[in-house]
Formats: sequence, C-alpha cells, structure tokens
Amino acid sequence: MKNLTKNLITILLFFLVISSIFSLLSTSVQEEKNISLSELVNDINNEKVKKITVSGSSVSVIYSDDSKAKTMKEVESSLSQSLVNYGVDNEKLRKVNIEVKQEGGIWYWLGPIIIYILPLIGFGFIFYLIFRQTKAGVNQAFNFTRSKARLFGAEGHPKEKITFNDVAGLKEAKEELKEIVDFLKYPQKYLAIGAKIPRGVLLVGPAGTGKTLIARAVAGEARVPFFHISGSEFIEMFVGVGSARVRDLFDTAKKHAPSIIFIDELDAIGRYRGAGIGGGNDEREQTLNQILVEMDGFERETNVIILAATNRPDILDPALLRPGRFDRKVVLDIPDINGREEILKIHTRDKPLDSGINLREVAERTPGFSGADLANVANEAAILAARKNKTKISQEDFLEAIEKVLLGPERKSYVLSDKEKEIAAFHEVGHALVATFSKSTEPVRKISIIARGMAAGYTLQVPTEERRIKTKTEFLSDIATLLGGYTAEKIKFNEITTGASNDLSRASEIARKLVKEYGMSSLGPISFGEKEELVFLGKEISEQRNYSEKIAIKIDEEVEKIIKNAQKEAEIILRNNKKLLDRIAKILIEKETIEREEFEKLIKENKVAKSVKKEEKKIENKKEKKDFSNLKVKVKEL
Repeated sequence: MKNLTKNLITILLFFLVISSIFSLLSTSVQEEKNISLSELVNDINNEKVKKITVSGSSVSVIYSDDSKAKTMKEVESSLSQSLVNYGVDNEKLRKVNIEVKQEGGIWYWLGPIIIYILPLIGFGFIFYLIFRQTKAGVNQAFNFTRSKARLFGAEGHPKEKITFNDVAGLKEAKEELKEIVDFLKYPQKYLAIGAKIPRGVLLVGPAGTGKTLIARAVAGEARVPFFHISGSEFIEMFVGVGSARVRDLFDTAKKHAPSIIFIDELDAIGRYRGAGIGGGNDEREQTLNQILVEMDGFERETNVIILAATNRPDILDPALLRPGRFDRKVVLDIPDINGREEILKIHTRDKPLDSGINLREVAERTPGFSGADLANVANEAAILAARKNKTKISQEDFLEAIEKVLLGPERKSYVLSDKEKEIAAFHEVGHALVATFSKSTEPVRKISIIARGMAAGYTLQVPTEERRIKTKTEFLSDIATLLGGYTAEKIKFNEITTGASNDLSRASEIARKLVKEYGMSSLGPISFGEKEELVFLGKEISEQRNYSEKIAIKIDEEVEKIIKNAQKEAEIILRNNKKLLDRIAKILIEKETIEREEFEKLIKENKVAKSVKKEEKKIENKKEKKDFSNLKVKVKEL
C-alpha cells in the first residue's frame, strides 16, 4: 500500500512537470503571430519594427510596443535582399536592429527533443511504474506463504549479540540450556556416544521473566542463526497459509543449520485440538498439525533446536509435550531478592548513578517484580532524574519509580476536599495500624493520601523475606488489614464510604478461597467447585458446582464468619489505639505522606507512653492499698 501511494505521488509530480514545460512552450508560441514578408516590409516602412532576429529561414520580429511576430524568409537569398525585393525603404531598414543567429547549439537540438521525445519518455516511465507495482503484487502473492520469522545471530543482527552474561539470575535455567549450547557447538560429541539431544525445549514462566531474552542468549552463546517468530504470525484468514509458513520456516532453518527456531507465545497455536470453532478443521489446528509433523521429521543429525515460550502450559495440546517434541521444560520464575539485585545491576550499567545508590534496598522493595518490571523501574528512575534536570540518578528517584510502577503516576491535579482528606487519612492509618498490631503481616513502608493511579491514597507494605507458601494466620491478618480502613471510618465518623469497596472485594475473595480452595475452615480439607475453561479462549469462564445447596449455605456461612471475625479483630486493635489513630491521622493530613521510619517512631513513642502510664497506675494502686491498710490499722486501734 505504501509503495502504491509513493508511485502515484511520483506519477502526479511527473505530470505536473511535463504540464509546466508544455505550458511555457505553448505560451511562447501563443504570444507570436505569423505575418508575411510584405506585412513586415510595411511595418518597417511605418517604423513599427524595433528588432529582427534571423535564425536560418525563420525570422522573429519584435515591435516597438514589445509585441512579437514571426515569418519566413526566402531560403536562397538573405533577409535584406528579400526585403529590398518587396520594396522596403533602405533608410528605414537601417534603423532596425537586425541580428543573425547561426543554426546549431544545444537548444537547437534540445528543442525538438523537449517537444517530441520527452512526452514519450514520460509515458514510458509511467508504464514502468505500473509494471513494477504489478510485479510487486505478484511477488507479494507468492511471498504470502513465506515465514515471517526474524533472523538474529550469525547472519542476522551481529551487533545485537546477547549471551548468558546479559541474563541476570535464572541460574537453573542457564544450566539446563547450556546442554543445548554445547550440542550446537559440538554435535559429534553427542552423536558418537548415541545421545539424543532434546529437539524441543519449552520455556515456561510468567510474563516478563526473560523467556525471549534467554532464548536469544542461547543463540548468542552457540553463535548460530536465531529465527524468532510469534505463534500468532502463522495464522491468516486464508486456509493453508499457516501450514505453508511452518514448512517454509523449518526448511529455512535446516538450510542454515545449526540453528535455533524460537516460537514465542506458543499457546496461540498450540492449544487443545478439537476445541475451536471449526471443530478440529480450523486454520489454527492445521498449523499445529504441521508443526508436529515437522518436529517428527527431524533426523538425528539435523542440528536444529526448537525453543518455545508460553505462560499457559496448562492449555497446550498433549501431543506437543510428548517425548521427541517439547519434552524438556525449563521453568523461569519470578526472581528472588538476589536475582532482582543482579537484574538491576544489568539494567543500570549504562546509566549514571549517584554515589549513594543502594540497589539492594531497591531489590528489597520490589518483591514479586519480574525482570521486565525491574527494567521499567530503572527506566522510570532515569526519566524522573532527567525531568528534574539531574545528571545522575539518585535513590529517591528509584523509590519514586517503584511507587509509579506499582500504583501509577501521582495525580497532583486530583485535589481532595478537607472532609475527603480526613476520611482518606483515617482510612489509610486504619490499614497501617491493623497491619502493625496483627500477627504475621508485612511491615508498613509508607502511608500516603496523595492520589496515584485510581487510588485516592495508599498504604504500602513490603515483605521482609521471600516466601512461597502462606499460612492461615497470615491470610486472616491480611483480611483484617484490608478491613482496617473500613473499620477506622466506622469508629471515627460512625459512617462508612465507598472508599472501602475494593478492600471489601479483596477480603471476600481471600475468605472464599480459604474455604473453597485451601481447606482452611471448619468444613475441613475439601476443595469445592470445579473451574471450567473454554480452551479456545484460554481463560476461566465459570465454576461448576460439585456440591449440594446445603454445602453452599455452609460455605457462605464460613466466609461470613471469617469476615466478621477479621473485622472484630480490626475493631479491637483500633479501639485500643484510638488516640494513636487520631494522632497519626492528624500528622498524615498535614504532611500527606508518612515514611516507615516516622511511622515506627510514632508507634514506639505510643508504646513508651502506655508503659509509663501503666507504671504510674501501678504506683497509684500501691499507694491506695497502703493508705487503705493504714486506715484498717487505725480502725482496729479504735
């Protein structure tokens, strides 16, 4: 489409140029009138002629009023002789400026070319463009079935070479893939001993964990061509195109062997067969069938490795996962704190950092972040520093970037009223206090009532250690923390607002999972409900009940019980610390943000104050007892 538009513009411009040339030529022609020699003689005798130019047999006349005319002289004689023959007055003729031009020169030859040959050249050029466009369309039709894979590595983009040194963390994955690299480098070592290297390796992990990056690192380490294609690029609206592209991709990879084929988002074409709209005959399934055939067609000596990536291994067709195809799975998980620190070092090595930067602290504040998330944090920190006209990135830029990635950018234009600000402050402090005084909860890092993203305020909690499992006590504390904002509003204002809607939704979801999925209720270790998925769409559609209506009532009762107990716990904590709630909320209204250090200081001061007050009360009680005993002695004496 772009080429067609370009060609049309070119043709249009060419026509404009030709039209301009012809317009100039025609204009010059129209300005000159044809006269006879006798008329010219009369005009000379009447002293109307100013200049005469003779070029061969052609005569150009310029009159006193600057008008022009042309005529032809006799070939055999000169112009003067011809004029004398027609009766010109010699005296009048001498007053006329007569200029004789010799025939020849560049314009003498170019004139006919411009007038006659140039249009022919123009039309030839137009036909050439039309032919080229038609040829391109034919070639496109033939290239339609060719693979759209992008070539990297040895013959593709040598400047974009990536090795394992560019991939932080993922130690286990690297160890698994080093065998693939070694086979591509030294295939005879394995063939001689009768070993069969896996033809297909499936990279499994959440989005952003580095599946594509580590696949390219394998190609970079082995120094072989790397063909990268997404699963969705095989599929077109025309039947048979996907299969043809698969055949072309595998044929090309074999020609470049040793090589690597990397299919990203394999689940786009590798889902269960027979679940599509076409009942097993749709284009996606035909493409999948062709992939299976091509993988089976590899000979033992064919040095072509197929890498594929997906974050949905559960919906892949079993035929893809059998031995001989994608029989080796490499799991890429979310990095731990050490992995996050290494990833940050890689993404900041080309960035100017402040001398006081502490990437370990940044790693501590980013649990659950993937490699892509950390790359985004580093980039956002650089943008923030540039926005502030800094030459180096500081620790504050990184901490602000983390909050921006987690919650969204600050919405400074979103101004709360005084009443809304007060409600938001008590709400967030309620979360923070319940989290602080509950069992097994993450420490509070920050409390803020500055709007970020869709939230009017937030309480930031960051775990102190990496955990893969969670206890019932921790879940219950999380529910109580979520209900802390709702309860604080109710205690302070004797009213509730819509600000707790998201908290209630999350708390209810956790409580229902405790009962139905985790077996953490009085109903016992039973899982209730079977999730149904429409494989063609690849997402959860509904839940099929495998329990009676009586059990459903009990599930609802258990969920309600968990929620109410959590709210009761939150209410006890907040009522016991009501003065602290008021104090911190007042500070938050003034400052809008309270960091962890200040919050912990306020908690510590409150504990000290309570301890002092308790000791004072003990002393007072002792005095009262002593006075009472003295009184008893006096009574006895009386």
